[in-house]
Amino acid sequence: MTITTRPIEAIAEGGERAPSFRWALAALSLSMLLSSLGTSIANVGLPALADAFGASFQAVQWVVLAYLLAITTLIVSVGRLGDMVGRRRLLIAGIALFTGASVLCGVAPTLSMLIAARAAQGLGAAVMMALAMALVGETVPKERTGSAMGLLGTTSAVGTALGPSLGGLLIAGLGWRAIFLAGVPLGFVAFFLAFRSLPADRAGPKDRTGFDTTGTVLLALTLAAYALAMTIGRGSFGPLSIGLLLAAIVAGALFLFAEARTAFPLLRLAMFRDPVLSAGLAMSALVSTVMMATLVVGPFYLSRGLGLDAALVGLVMSAGPVVAALAGVPSGRLVDRLGTQPTTVAGLAAIAAGAFLLSLLPAGFAIAGYVAPIVTVTAGYALFQAANNTGVMKDVGPGERGTVSGMLNLSRNLGLVTGASFMGAVFALASGTSEITAAAPDAVAAGMRVTFAVAAVLIVGALVVAVISRAFVSRASVAGDAA
Repeated sequence: MTITTRPIEAIAEGGERAPSFRWALAALSLSMLLSSLGTSIANVGLPALADAFGASFQAVQWVVLAYLLAITTLIVSVGRLGDMVGRRRLLIAGIALFTGASVLCGVAPTLSMLIAARAAQGLGAAVMMALAMALVGETVPKERTGSAMGLLGTTSAVGTALGPSLGGLLIAGLGWRAIFLAGVPLGFVAFFLAFRSLPADRAGPKDRTGFDTTGTVLLALTLAAYALAMTIGRGSFGPLSIGLLLAAIVAGALFLFAEARTAFPLLRLAMFRDPVLSAGLAMSALVSTVMMATLVVGPFYLSRGLGLDAALVGLVMSAGPVVAALAGVPSGRLVDRLGTQPTTVAGLAAIAAGAFLLSLLPAGFAIAGYVAPIVTVTAGYALFQAANNTGVMKDVGPGERGTVSGMLNLSRNLGLVTGASFMGAVFALASGTSEITAAAPDAVAAGMRVTFAVAAVLIVGALVVAVISRAFVSRASVAGDAA
């Protein structure tokens, strides 16, 4: 089968469009799978890495942090760069970087070299995450955007769900190096599919002198300081965390000052006047904060509160990602059929309902009482993600798709980082102990209920944002019709 690299718009309906569309979407889906797998598969390997390098947990956790920080600090910048130099060529370069860095991770002789390779792998992942969604607009008919976004969400969820179990099997059978080398064959497949099937960049490389270097550096410093403040204290705020937060505030203020005065801003501040974009970013951050609570609180409640062993905890914890993976494509089809606004609200309502049920959960309901609300939450999350991503991306101009996609992914990452710290702190405080691993089962259950009560309040806040943004859009539409 010959797979064309011509722009999708130039392909005749009855000829090569269908295969090109499918293979291009496969390349984008694999990109999302690899980036999410790179996040989740490394966590399970930290104990093995500590043993292999004779290092402390604080040292080996930088294997995870380096990857997370690279994505968080650079995802908007690489999205903007894709808009400038061509999204196809930059995505292909990102896949190549990710694959090559995976090889370096797998053969790294020292911990410092492994951390450096993970940072490079994170840069490749940032490119793939930012540009996969941006390229949907160039490879998928507009009326099927929701289905495509749902598929990307599904593959991302599959990567997240697959990471811990696959990583554990690889470490047990082949050693820690295998968890990094496992993605290399998939990287070659993604590279081949992207090279052969993605539509050619519409225009050649544009003038690169317009890239906002000052804004890029200031934004990277802001995000790095914030991410470190939220993660380095592991839920507690000491002098270092407070200092990093202050540094993030100062760097953020300087970034806004610089963006308002440069001729070629990394982010046009006027973009945030768009109620759909602003609301989409805010809702994404709030929902991601809540979803992180399921990963932070769930293992402790299941092991300490219900007394489950590690194997059963892992099995129960996999229910959420599996549901999100299965619900992704059907959610996208619902978005295409019903529209983004009603499906966004429906997804948020399901998340709020699940969180509210968890806040009322009596211990006597055991595993079933936990799994049923979690299934509701994750199904709602799949629907929200498909609807929100589609709503934000569908009307973005061709010259800003990479930037906006990067901002969407950034809002999600910041929500996850904030959730790990904030929701973890709420859980510890509500449990009445600073050492949650030694807390009594009743205390853990009480902490879980309070944490998800806070989560339900945050989702209600997201629902308010959705309603207000819809009112703004309706008002603007009426005003436009009157004019």
